[in-house]
Amino acid sequence: MIVSAKTNALGFAPAHDVAVPYLERSREYYLAMGYPKPYEWAHQAEVAFTPLEKPLNRTSITVITTAAPITPGKGEQGANAAMNPAAAFEKVYSAPSKDAPVLGISHLHYDRGHTDAADNGAFMPLAALQAAAAAGRIGALSPRFHGVPTRYSHRQTLRRDGPELLARLREDGAEAAILIAI
Repeated sequence: MIVSAKTNALGFAPAHDVAVPYLERSREYYLAMGYPKPYEWAHQAEVAFTPLEKPLNRTSITVITTAAPITPGKGEQGANAAMNPAAAFEKVYSAPSKDAPVLGISHLHYDRGHTDAADNGAFMPLAALQAAAAAGRIGALSPRFHGVPTRYSHRQTLRRDGPELLARLREDGAEAAILIAI
């Protein structure tokens, strides 16, 4: 909790400082791209989360992200880039957890006024997880992390991306995953 030294009041933001209405912005974005209907957020009645089978300090962890490798020829992708759909990726990708490529989030809708996209640790916590593994707080960091595209099509996510991602997680021996979805 933050208390103002001047007023001794709680540090609430002013009424006009509201979160970006990203659900509505995403719907408008997909309609503007020519999709026949607004995007519908996927939500399941039941979620396949399960408790860990062993303590976290003996569990292999991986990261799943919606961030994209910065790719030459796809326009501005740096920390202060405007929304750049050209930087999006279309297929699940995997990259080494150690010596990971530089990632960007310019292809995603996020609150650019209140987010520091220059802080890769905010959307890709590999360094923190490596430190946690070295300190014995997690069993291991998986040899690879994985990127999943953001999709208009729930069908493609369920039939193509999900099974591909699961196969890669099993191949790596990952026992738990942290999803970093921007």
